[in-house]
Amino acid sequence: MITVVIASQLREDRLDYLTAMHASLTRQSAPWEAVIALDGASPDRLPAPLAQDPRVRTLALPRPVGAACARNLALTDVRTPYVNWADDDDQFTDNAMAVRLDVLESTGVGWCAGWSEDHHPDGATTLWRCPAPPGRHEAGDVWTYWKSPADTIPIGPTTVLARTDLVRAAPMGGLVQGEDYCSLAVTSLAPGVVLPVPVYRYRKHSGQMTAQHGYDQLESAAREHAWQYGHALRSAVGFRQVLGSAVPWTLPRDHGHRLDTSA
Repeated sequence: MITVVIASQLREDRLDYLTAMHASLTRQSAPWEAVIALDGASPDRLPAPLAQDPRVRTLALPRPVGAACARNLALTDVRTPYVNWADDDDQFTDNAMAVRLDVLESTGVGWCAGWSEDHHPDGATTLWRCPAPPGRHEAGDVWTYWKSPADTIPIGPTTVLARTDLVRAAPMGGLVQGEDYCSLAVTSLAPGVVLPVPVYRYRKHSGQMTAQHGYDQLESAAREHAWQYGHALRSAVGFRQVLGSAVPWTLPRDHGHRLDTSA
């Protein structure tokens, strides 16, 4: 039912984290599989628990292309109705898949998200409640909770379980960082539900991308791009929906001239 898409360079300092991510998947009660996009890394370096799990498939890219490109290329290999993005150094809570899948299957919405937890080096966790409140949200409404690019994003991208067709329509953005901000655009394409429960654990450690030197140099630009993208998509989709309900489009009548429909 669910494919988890992960990009990884299989760095030595992250292999144990990737193994822990996989362990969190094995504790899920909902059926899942994973596609690991190996960003220029050899499949031989994949930890044994993943290499031996038939639910885990790899996409070995011949050279490093970055997380955004690697994730989007892996999306081509998804063969399930639903998709969840994930990082190679994080974990899912034990009920993450089942609780969101139940909402998707029972309500027919396009996506379901939740809260997340910061996972600290000492093992402690801190709950993060996203700005978008719990409950149902119509298409485009989530973006109203991201008031400006500098503000906190409205939902954690890796907490979103969404229909595969929506994710393919709004995948990762072509950015060197903050690419997952753009993936929140799925919330502009269909109604969804935010659950007041943690479904993802975001690991805090010195090797995470957001802790690297120079990360702040492009953060504001990435946020500005994603913020503009989301609001533009919300506006465009909303405008189309209004036109669709008020003035249905029909093929123009042929007033004595042959209509050219070959284009």
